[in-house]
Amino acid sequence: GLLVIFVLASLALILELTVTKFEVNDAIREIARAEQVRRDILREIEEDLRKRNIHVEISDNHTVLRIPENILSFDNNEYRIPESAGMEETALEIGHVLYASITKEARWKYLDTIFIEGHTDRRPSPRHLGNWGLSTFRAISVWNYWNENLPETMRLNELKNHGGAPLFSVSGYGETRPAQEIQETEIDFQKNRRIDIRFT
Repeated sequence: GLLVIFVLASLALILELTVTKFEVNDAIREIARAEQVRRDILREIEEDLRKRNIHVEISDNHTVLRIPENILSFDNNEYRIPESAGMEETALEIGHVLYASITKEARWKYLDTIFIEGHTDRRPSPRHLGNWGLSTFRAISVWNYWNENLPETMRLNELKNHGGAPLFSVSGYGETRPAQEIQETEIDFQKNRRIDIRFT
């Protein structure tokens, strides 16, 4: 009798481990799929923007779309998108491409959050909340510009993630994540007054 109980318990354990293994394998495949979708989105955005003569960069780990300072930058201690040099039009083009790529084939389902990230140079800002506030306001400025100027059918603020929460958020890093480590000239400073877009 004890032998029968032992065999049945062993079979139950083996069955449970087999089911768990399949569940883990399914979860791993889903994570791999999400990683691939994120890479596809970033590559597609980069390519579509290049066709529009807007050259952006993708980080080494394929999580961040870097917008170089010659594409979108900010004046010293300013958070509004400059009207000069066509930067508003460029920001709007980026918003168009971003929306099209995320919504294609419902790829938003594989994303948790897209952060619009603001950055500053190393010089202290006299504005309220200093560089942290300034960098956050830069991210908010881009976010608001998209939602005020994109067509009604392309509103980024209406996109939700797989859990039904808003897909987009904003964040500010101040001077803590410089694109240009050495900051001595105005060109050096300008490279750090920028926006990144992070996909998670």
